[in-house]
Amino acid sequence: MSVGDPPLRCLTAPNPSALTGAGTNTYLVGATDLAVIDPGPDLPDHLAAIQAAVGPGQRISHILVTHAHLDHSALAPRLAALTGAPVHAFGAAHAGRSAQMAALAPHLPPAGEGLDLVFQPTCLLADGQTLSGPDWELVAHHTPGHLGGHLCLALGQTLFSGDHVMGWATSIVAPPDGDMGDYMASLARLQERDWQRFHPGHGPEVADPAARLAELVTHRRAREAAILDQLGQGPDHIPPLTRRIYHDVPASLLPAAERNVLAHLIDLASRNRVAASPALHPDARFSRL
Repeated sequence: MSVGDPPLRCLTAPNPSALTGAGTNTYLVGATDLAVIDPGPDLPDHLAAIQAAVGPGQRISHILVTHAHLDHSALAPRLAALTGAPVHAFGAAHAGRSAQMAALAPHLPPAGEGLDLVFQPTCLLADGQTLSGPDWELVAHHTPGHLGGHLCLALGQTLFSGDHVMGWATSIVAPPDGDMGDYMASLARLQERDWQRFHPGHGPEVADPAARLAELVTHRRAREAAILDQLGQGPDHIPPLTRRIYHDVPASLLPAAERNVLAHLIDLASRNRVAASPALHPDARFSRL
């Protein structure tokens, strides 16, 4: 951090996995009145670590949640009860879901990405809204894609990027909670700013945000091209498409990969690049237009 920036600490929750990396990052911002960004999973050890990080003359004044997945939001109610701090977020688990995904949701099985269906923020945090403490100011940026209600939080030219942008892995976009069209639009929006660094929800900081954003856009466009190339050889269903495109992915991650392929196909269908028969559904037979 540069001179004049508030103190910033990162506590990584003990919830490592193939989808969370080393665990969920919880950030504490400020010198006296602390903003806690993403309290994390509801684990006693992590709650104790957050409490131990609050020193003499300090208090947790704000709790902010980037999105309502259990590994980011589940500890928020308990932390709020202990500290009296309000919980700020875009909304509950289904907030921000696009009209297209809302229409598709009854026809799609649950995404299985740990949606926190009981999460209810104390205060809604809208796009562009600012929260501040004595030595910090955070601006909310609504970045749907990984989840309809996903927020990134800007501290000057530093961005707490949640699960939207990470350095160690790409973000899962799993319909109906994830929306590839929204995800790409959110990446493009972030590319409009000159960011110094990103602090993601998992993994180490991103020291070159512009390069990482460009890399993610290129990666997604390459996946899209690969899907269209495969469909150019003939209509097919999602499981065989996924196995050919994600040939180097462990079998345990293929279900998540299939959801990413579905997300791309929904986006491609909305742009009249592919057709689904008999209707847009995970079991549909997709063909290139």
